[in-house]
Amino acid sequence: MRLGVLDVGSNTVHLLVVDAQRGGHPTPATSIKSELRLAEHLDARGALTDAGTSSLLKAVVAARDSAADLGCDDMIAFATSALRDASNSAAVLGRVRSETGVALEVLPGEDEARYTFLAVRRWYGWSAGRLLCLDIGGGSLELAAGRDEHPAAAASLPLGAGRLTREWFSADPPSRREIEALREKVDADLAPVARELRRVGEPDLTVGTSKTFRSLARLTGAAPSGAGPRARRVLTHQGLRQLGSFISRMSSGDLAELEGVSPSRAHQLVAGAVVAEAAMRALKITELDICPWALREGVIFRRLDTLDGSTRGDRSAQDAPTSLGPLTPEQARCSG
Repeated sequence: MRLGVLDVGSNTVHLLVVDAQRGGHPTPATSIKSELRLAEHLDARGALTDAGTSSLLKAVVAARDSAADLGCDDMIAFATSALRDASNSAAVLGRVRSETGVALEVLPGEDEARYTFLAVRRWYGWSAGRLLCLDIGGGSLELAAGRDEHPAAAASLPLGAGRLTREWFSADPPSRREIEALREKVDADLAPVARELRRVGEPDLTVGTSKTFRSLARLTGAAPSGAGPRARRVLTHQGLRQLGSFISRMSSGDLAELEGVSPSRAHQLVAGAVVAEAAMRALKITELDICPWALREGVIFRRLDTLDGSTRGDRSAQDAPTSLGPLTPEQARCSG
C-alpha cells in the first residue's frame, strides 16, 4: 500500500509518502516539507496566533492534496510539541479538521519516544541487544530504553533545541553566561530521567535520531547525506564537546554556511549541542550511532502492525495514531 504520514512539528510540516506492507521495508516515494516554525507563532498566552494557524491550514491542505495526487491509500496525520503545548490546541485542531478534512492526532511526548524507539529497533534489529535512544526535536527531547520493541522506560522533556533557543538565548551568538545557565537547567532536568533509564540496564547500543544529532555528527566528521542512509555515522562525546566550544562562538549566519547545517535550523544548533552533550554526560555515553529512522517511521510501522487489528509488542491498536482512512475525491478537492 502507499501510505502518507503527515508530521506537524515545531519546525516543519513534513509529508512522507512510502510504499509499505506488513513485514516489509518501507520504501520512500516522496518527502515534502514546509518550514513553518509553528513554535515561534505562540503568543504571550501560549496560544497559536492567527497567522500561525493560517500557515498551518495552508500547509495541511497542500500536504493532503499532494497525498491524494500521489495515490496514497491511507494517510496518518499527527502533531507533536508545538500543538501539544499550544493553549488553544483544541480550537486549532478543530479548525484544521473542519476546513481541511484532516484529523490531526496530538501525540503525547512519551508516545513520541515509544514510536521513535520502535523505528530504531526495526532499523538495527534484535542483534543490537538493549537499546538506548535519544531524539532532540524543536520542542522536546525524547529518551527511551529497553531490549524489546516496546521500551522498558520512555520519557519526554521540554528540552527541544528551538524551545531552549527562544527561552534562554537573547544574543547571536549567545553569551557564555547564557550557555552556562542553560547547561545548568538541562543538567537538572535530565538528572532524574537519567537515573530511571540507567535502572533499565547498561545499553548494548546507544542511538541518536533527528536532524540535530545528524548535523552534530556531520560537523564532527560523520559521512555526508550523499553517502546514503546505510553509511554508519557516529557522534562521540569528546568530539561533541570540542564542537560545542567551536560553534558557541559563531553566529547563526556563520553556522548556516557549515556543511550539514540547515539554514532554517542554524540558529538553534548551539542549544541542540548543549542538550546532546548534557544527555550523553548524564547517561555516561561515550559515543552513539546515528539512525536514519525516527518518529515518522515508527508511526508507519505501528500502523502497518495494526492493519488487521493484530498488534506486536505491548501496545494496543487503540494506542496507534488515528488513521484518516482512504483519501476520497471529496477530500482531495476540499480547500482550506
